[in-house]
Amino acid sequence: MRYLGLDLGTKTLGISLSDRTNTIATPLKTLTFKSESYASVIPELQKIIEEKQITDLILGLPKNMDNSCGFAAQRSIKFKELLDSHIKLPVHLVDERLSSMEAEKILLSTDMSRIKRKKVVDNVASAIILDTYLKERRINNERESEK
Repeated sequence: MRYLGLDLGTKTLGISLSDRTNTIATPLKTLTFKSESYASVIPELQKIIEEKQITDLILGLPKNMDNSCGFAAQRSIKFKELLDSHIKLPVHLVDERLSSMEAEKILLSTDMSRIKRKKVVDNVASAIILDTYLKERRINNERESEK
């Protein structure tokens, strides 16, 4: 199994990749598209999926702090539906509240310029989303093995 993490923005899609042991999430790249033209990234995603032998997609679900689903979450849900219709792999939604802020903090700590941060923040956020999923998966597997 190998996972691809996805952080959907209004004009970008941050992509990260798990290692073969599903322990580490690494930023891969950011795809850009015209506002709300989500279908335009599907061919490139399919290429990455094939090259990297991806088995599951992990998509961030940006819920509001009160756990409700606002506009951004609805955008991710629609993107999941698009992925489901074009890519025949499981798509797991992961609560990604504050992942972009966490990514920004990480990048600020490296003393990276604002222009460079803007180019990679979605990549780093997608790695945080994927890392969250991998950690939850390990915890659930440990609980199952204890039963």
